[in-house]
Amino acid sequence: MLNIVLFEPEIPPNTGNIIRLCANTGYALHLIEPLGFELSEKRVRRAGLDYRDLANVQRWKSLDSYIQQATTGLIYAYTTKATRHYSDVAYQTGDSLLFGPETRGLPDDVLASIKPEQQLLIPMQSASRSLNLSNVVAIASYEAWRQNDFVID
Repeated sequence: MLNIVLFEPEIPPNTGNIIRLCANTGYALHLIEPLGFELSEKRVRRAGLDYRDLANVQRWKSLDSYIQQATTGLIYAYTTKATRHYSDVAYQTGDSLLFGPETRGLPDDVLASIKPEQQLLIPMQSASRSLNLSNVVAIASYEAWRQNDFVID
């Protein structure tokens, strides 16, 4: 199993969609506080539908606490600042896929703590600012799952 890590997510429907994605892939979802909403908020429930009970969702006070207590594999940070494509790595069970907040992405201090070869880019048109967070998580998580032959834990 892999881990989806949302660093300070801000938009409830995105997190709800990602809860649903994790329920369907078997990935664990880790939410790094502070959250920009209450997890019980109506918009999260609506997007996640009844999948909240089927997903493994954990909250963490900080990224450091997640790293110290829960990581067993590599951490891959997704950023528009990277040069290495998301499909150019070999994902393994236990790896963590780290995504930043919707309005600002991962902060520079977080990116500085991740090796450059573990910072990944999902290509897009040069005039585009960014992709929707739940779409990025879906693209990355399915590539990792595909590489692992869609094994279900």
